[in-house]
Amino acid sequence: MLSLHHHLPGTTNANLQILPTTHLRHSTSIHPKPYLPPLTPKALLQWNRKPQLAGETPRVVVVTSGKGGVGKTTTTANIGLSLARLGFSVVAIDADVGLRNLDLLLGLENRVNYTVVEVLNGECRLDQALVRDKRWSNFELLCISKPRSKLPIGFGGKALTWLVEALKARGDVTGGNRNGSTGSRSPDFILIDCPAGIDAGFITAITPANEAVLITTPDITALRDADRVTGLLECDGIRDIKMIVNRVRTDMIKGEDMMSVLDVQEMLGLPLLGAIPEDSEVIRSTNRGYPLVLNKPPTLAGLAFEQAAWRLVEQDSMQAVMVEEEPKRGFFSFFGG
Repeated sequence: MLSLHHHLPGTTNANLQILPTTHLRHSTSIHPKPYLPPLTPKALLQWNRKPQLAGETPRVVVVTSGKGGVGKTTTTANIGLSLARLGFSVVAIDADVGLRNLDLLLGLENRVNYTVVEVLNGECRLDQALVRDKRWSNFELLCISKPRSKLPIGFGGKALTWLVEALKARGDVTGGNRNGSTGSRSPDFILIDCPAGIDAGFITAITPANEAVLITTPDITALRDADRVTGLLECDGIRDIKMIVNRVRTDMIKGEDMMSVLDVQEMLGLPLLGAIPEDSEVIRSTNRGYPLVLNKPPTLAGLAFEQAAWRLVEQDSMQAVMVEEEPKRGFFSFFGG
């Protein structure tokens, strides 16, 4: 049976000491047993620290998939707020022009008064189009356009790149500093929620990005689209691509009705950022405009999103490994056979 096993943040294979059983079986007073470090306390200490931000900031990450309905917007909302809760400043850009939904998942739909269209037309400033979350002031939302408005013909990859550069230069323009609490500053993360498909909207969304988080589900249609998108991202010069497998159901994996996370990783050949279990709370949180990571008590899917955000900060990944399957009971087992 295939199942999941992931490394804790801040730990690597070098931190874990694996001893052969033969050495332990034949150990004597001449060859004492080696000291095994207590892994559980170490793991707790790792989670009690703030993750170390890797790479140059701001980090521009596009969240994409190719296939629609696999959880791109849900992932953007939950990872964005998780990063904000970890103390990093985040700007989430909803690059889906025609079908804008990120504001709904965040509960900010009534506060979007200006969009990028008004910024480009000179009708407002960039800081007026940024919607700051009241729950976490270091998280901001930026929408490209309103659902029923027409996007200018000239809007494309160059316009979105200009927008990202303007966000990077906020600290220099307004005089804010990265260590102080006053004044605007350039964000640590710019998350771009990419529209479905591989048409012009996809090309526009990936143009300013230097990292990508690929969302897929364990079904063949999503995997084929994800493989196609991976090739397009690499052709565009994006080499740092990590994968999140969404809607994982262990009961179907045990029944061999769903591919495991290890199967998905072997097919796509991408580092694994996280595995999100199927959770009915996702629908409730979507309808309430209250992301999973804010739930108390936390859900399994919310915890998985928080772990994925931690790995994104440190540019880490998890691993899926194979374990032996429990023997199945045959027909003759009922008769003691």
